[in-house]
Amino acid sequence: MDFSSLTDFFGETTGIVLAGLGIGLFFGFFAQRSRFCLRSAVVEFWNRQGTSKLAVWLFAFSSAVIATQLFIVLGWLDVGQARQLSATGSLSGALLGGLLFGIGMILARGCSSRMLVLAANGNLRALLTGLIFAVTAQASLNGQLSPLRTWLSGLWTVDGGAARDLLATFHLGHSGGVIFGLFWLAAAIHFARRAKLSRREGLASLGVGLMIALAWLTTYRIGNQSFEIVPVQSLSFTGPSANMLMLVLSPPGQPWDFDIGLVPGVVLGSFLAGLWGRELKLEGFKDGQSMRRYIIGALCMGFGGMLAGGCAVGAGVSGAAVFALTAWLALIGMWAGAGMTDHWIDRPLRQPNTAPMASGGLETTQP
Repeated sequence: MDFSSLTDFFGETTGIVLAGLGIGLFFGFFAQRSRFCLRSAVVEFWNRQGTSKLAVWLFAFSSAVIATQLFIVLGWLDVGQARQLSATGSLSGALLGGLLFGIGMILARGCSSRMLVLAANGNLRALLTGLIFAVTAQASLNGQLSPLRTWLSGLWTVDGGAARDLLATFHLGHSGGVIFGLFWLAAAIHFARRAKLSRREGLASLGVGLMIALAWLTTYRIGNQSFEIVPVQSLSFTGPSANMLMLVLSPPGQPWDFDIGLVPGVVLGSFLAGLWGRELKLEGFKDGQSMRRYIIGALCMGFGGMLAGGCAVGAGVSGAAVFALTAWLALIGMWAGAGMTDHWIDRPLRQPNTAPMASGGLETTQP
C-alpha cells in the first residue's frame, strides 16, 4: 500500500491529519452500526445474559489482532518503535488505571469511544460525559492530576523492548499472534451464532477491528515516507480527546497530527451512520442523581485511561493487538473493574424487588 501520493499531494501534515480523519470516519460508522461497546460486552459476560454484545466485541478484537499481526508477518509493518512496546511502561498504572476505567465506564454506561459515537447521534448525556472525560484526561496528563498519575505510574515499572512484548516473552512469534487471534475469532463466531447476530452487525464489528489494524499500518508507512517524525500508533481516545480539547482552547497555530483528524472523523462517521439508520435523536438526563453518576464515571475514565496508557480501544484493542504487556494488564483491569462495579451497583437495580429504586433516577438503558 502506497501512501506517498497522499502526503505528496496534500503535504505531510495535512496528509497525516486526513489519514486520521478517514480512518476515524470508517471507525465511527462501523462502531455505530455494530453497537461496539466494551461495557455492554462485560455486562453480558459477567451476568450471563445473552452473547450478542460479547460477540461484537470479540469480532472487533480478533480482527484487529489477526490483521495487525498479519501485516507484521508479511513485512508491511514494524511496531518495534510504538510507545506501547519501546518506552518504559507502568505495570501499576496499567492495573490501577484499568480498574478505574472499568469502574467509570459502568457508571457512565459506556467507554470513551462509545461516548463519542453516541454524542454524534444526539445523546447529550454522552456529550457531557465526553467533555468531562477530555478535561480530566488533560488534567491527568499535564495539569493538577499529573503528579498523582506520575506517582502511581512509578510504583511498578517495566523496561521497554522485549520485556513489554508478550510474544517475545513467550517465544510465540507473530505467527503465534495470528493463531491467537484466530482462536478468539472462532469464539466470536460461536457466540454470534448463539445470539443469532445479524450479518450487518457482524461485518460492521469486523470493520471496527480492521480500522485499528489499518491505523497501525498507515502511520507506520507514512512515517517511513515522511521527513518529519510520525509516531507509529493506532486508535485511542484518551490522549486524542485531551489534544483535541487543547486545540480548541489554545490560540491558532497549534501542530496537527493523526489524533487531531481521528476525533472529528469518528464523530462524522457516527453521525452519517445514525442519519442513514434514522437513529439521530436528542436525549438528556432524567434527573440530578443520574447526572452525578455520569460525571463520576467520566472522572474515573479520564484519570484511569491516562494512568493506564489508553482507553478501552487504545489499550484494550490497539495495544492488545501488538501484545503489549501493559495493554493486556489494563484490559484485564477494565474487565475486572467493570464486572465488580456492575455487580455491586447495577445488578441490584435490575432485580424485580428494587424496580422502584431503578426508576427513581438512573437510566437503565444503553446510553
